[in-house]
Amino acid sequence: MKKRDRAVFIRNFLENLYPVTPIPLNHKNVYELLISVLLSAQCTDERVNKVTPKLFKLANSASKMQNINLKKIYEIIRPCGLAPKKSRAIKSLSKILVEKYKGIIPKDIELLEQLPGVGHKTASVVISQGFGIPAFPVDTHIHRLAQRWGLTNGKNVKQTEKDLKKIFPVESWNRLHLQIIFYGREF
Repeated sequence: MKKRDRAVFIRNFLENLYPVTPIPLNHKNVYELLISVLLSAQCTDERVNKVTPKLFKLANSASKMQNINLKKIYEIIRPCGLAPKKSRAIKSLSKILVEKYKGIIPKDIELLEQLPGVGHKTASVVISQGFGIPAFPVDTHIHRLAQRWGLTNGKNVKQTEKDLKKIFPVESWNRLHLQIIFYGREF
């Protein structure tokens, strides 16, 4: 089976298996999504969803978060791991968002990647799930499955993302990204 045929088969299979693709991280606005995705690095979505209600009750916007004591942020997010680095990133990016963007999350991957603690995958998730702009965030699940399915021989997530973007139609990226993650977690 050719790579293009495999891609069509996989997309149809995942569409049947996961016709509904809810965003696994609970959030009420794009700022909360950004912080949740940042916290999900090296942590499960389940744990992030247990931690964030307390954090977002305290501050659910950049303007509020920038005023929260760093130690308090750290105490709340500690169960997510890497808390010293993540708490500093949350405090710093909140301040930058207020000062540079009037508290509004930029709709540009490159601008998001300039924020502390925000890498390409985090920026891609925010762009795709927060704003509905086509992106194909690639995490470990997607990278491994794409290799296993013969859709890429990329040695890193950057190459895998590039390969997947070539083979799947742009209008499917946001949804397919979640479907592959769901599949990877389930199987």
